[in-house]
Amino acid sequence: MRALSTAATGMAAQQLNVEVISNNIANMNTVGYKSQRAQFQDLLYQDQEQVGSQSDSSGTIVPTGLQVGSGVKAGSIYRITTQGSMTQTSNPLDVAVQGIGYLQVQLPTGETAYTRAGNLSVNNAGVIVTAQGYPVLPQITVPSGATNVVISQSGLVQATLPSQTTPQTLGQFELASFVNEAGLEGLGGNLWQVSGASGPAVVGQPGTNGLGSLLQGYTEASNVDAVGEVTNLIAAQRAYEMNSKVVTTADQMLSTTVQEKS
Repeated sequence: MRALSTAATGMAAQQLNVEVISNNIANMNTVGYKSQRAQFQDLLYQDQEQVGSQSDSSGTIVPTGLQVGSGVKAGSIYRITTQGSMTQTSNPLDVAVQGIGYLQVQLPTGETAYTRAGNLSVNNAGVIVTAQGYPVLPQITVPSGATNVVISQSGLVQATLPSQTTPQTLGQFELASFVNEAGLEGLGGNLWQVSGASGPAVVGQPGTNGLGSLLQGYTEASNVDAVGEVTNLIAAQRAYEMNSKVVTTADQMLSTTVQEKS
């Protein structure tokens, strides 16, 4: 009975859906997290009567045919890149990206990764780094004893050095944009890397060429909609239950058939 295998694909699809939703809910408070959505596709159809075939010798065309589907499969898990809300932190090194763009991060391998998590600090050498200790590119060093660190909306970093009254420029933040942000490959740790789907990084100064600006003393919160996720979770649970009902019904029908034959 085809219904058993068809319903099984539906249960597997909704299991994946719940896993994606649970990951979104788990990351509700993750800085810079972008929520995801599972998307599905129908499987191949079995033709019992070909669409457009002739029903008799006079050339009468069958208007719809007879096709029976075989279930559903996961098509993709899509990342939603809408802006998260701004959360004030009062940390002068924290920056939130308002609009398009990712901060560039240098990994221990020397490769460049990208992040929207602007909860930054300095390491023992005074270099501005991410929460994992990875330097932000271009590398900016805050000298020991520097005060009044200011990060402008255009990414210019200035600070007042000891025994000086005029702020000195320490460096310039840059942002990277992509043709297809959703195509970035997630590495975990709030980091993404370039993939064949995302296209190459286009680097520029914040506030130019369509790039967003920086907001000092803030971080970007997760864009997860708690109410929407709970609603989606309920819908996924109900869909799973309905598919399990189909399995039960198909089993009962098979049982009836066996009993009649015996």
